[in-house]
Amino acid sequence: MADPTGGARSVRSLAGRSCPVSYRYGARSLAVPAELEVETLWVAGGLYGNPEALDRLLALYEEEPGAKALVFNGDFHWFDVARDDFLRVNEGVMRHFATRGNVETELALPEAGAGCGCAYPDWVGDAEVARSNRIIERLRVTARSAPGALRLLGKLPMHLVAEVGGERVAVVHGDAEALAGWGFSQERLASPDGRAAALAAFDAAGVRVFASSHTCLPVLQGFEGSGAGADDTRVLINNGASGMPNFAGKRFGLATRISARPRAAALYGMRAARLHVEAVPIDYDDRAWRKRFLASWPAGSDAHLSYFRRIAEGPRYEPAAAVRAAPGKTERRAA
Repeated sequence: MADPTGGARSVRSLAGRSCPVSYRYGARSLAVPAELEVETLWVAGGLYGNPEALDRLLALYEEEPGAKALVFNGDFHWFDVARDDFLRVNEGVMRHFATRGNVETELALPEAGAGCGCAYPDWVGDAEVARSNRIIERLRVTARSAPGALRLLGKLPMHLVAEVGGERVAVVHGDAEALAGWGFSQERLASPDGRAAALAAFDAAGVRVFASSHTCLPVLQGFEGSGAGADDTRVLINNGASGMPNFAGKRFGLATRISARPRAAALYGMRAARLHVEAVPIDYDDRAWRKRFLASWPAGSDAHLSYFRRIAEGPRYEPAAAVRAAPGKTERRAA
C-alpha cells in the first residue's frame, strides 16, 4: 500500500487504519495439514496491478525445474484501474495458487468503514491513508465491471500452508494473526517485542518458514530454532513488493523463493534447516510500466502522489537493512 518509510505520525482514527474482525484468524489456525507439497515454492505479494512485473515473474518461475508451485499472496491488484489491465492481472494470477490480500478482500467482500483495509499503523501519515482509501474506491469501479473476476476473488483463502522439501511453510498476507497485520513488517521486527511475538507464532503454527508481504518493505529475519540442533533456524521473509522497487535507486520488484536448492541469481538468502529462503529480483520492464502507470495515474492523482517517487527512485531503504540473521548465524547478504 502507501510507502511506510515516510509521513507524519497520525493522531486521528481514519478508515484504512482499523483491522476488521473478519480479517483475524490467529496463528493456531495455521497448524493444519499442508495443502500442497513441492520441492520449490515461489511467493509473490504486492504485485499491485503491474502487468510487466507479472510477465517477468512468470517467465522466471517457468525456468524453475522440479516439482514447484507459485502463490500470489495478496494485493496483486491496486494500480490496475484500466479494465484490460485488471483482467490481465486477474487471469494471470488465477492460473496459480492465490490468497487474498486486503485489496482483494475490500473489492470482493468489503467491510463498512474499513476503507482500503490496510490497517495502517500510526507511523503512516493521514494523507497517505486517505489517498489509499480513494484508490480502492476507484479500483472498485473497475472491479464491478468484471463480476466473474470479483466472484473468484471472494472465494480466495486468507492463508495457505505448504510442505516444501519436507518443511512446513505458512503463506500469509499480513502476519500470523490477521490478514492486514503489521507484525511481520521490518519496523515491528526491529523491536524485541516484535521478534518475540513472531517467534511465538512459529510455535503456535508449527512452521519452519513464514512468507508474507502487505507492509511494502522487505525483510528476511532469522530466529533460533525450537531444538538444540545447529541447523534448526526458523525464518520469516517478507518480499515487500513484487510490482514496485524495494530499495533506493533500484527498479525491480522482489519475489520469495523457498527451496532445498539455492538459486544463484537470488539477491540475498538465509537457511532454514534444509531450506534456502531467498529474495529473487523481478527485473520488469520499468519504462513500459511507468508509461502504463502514468496513463492511469497522472501527476496530481492519488496513486501518483503516494507512489510515483518510489516507482521512479525506490524507497529510502537498503538491501543490507533487510537481512537480519538469527543470533550466532552468518547469512548470504545482497551483493
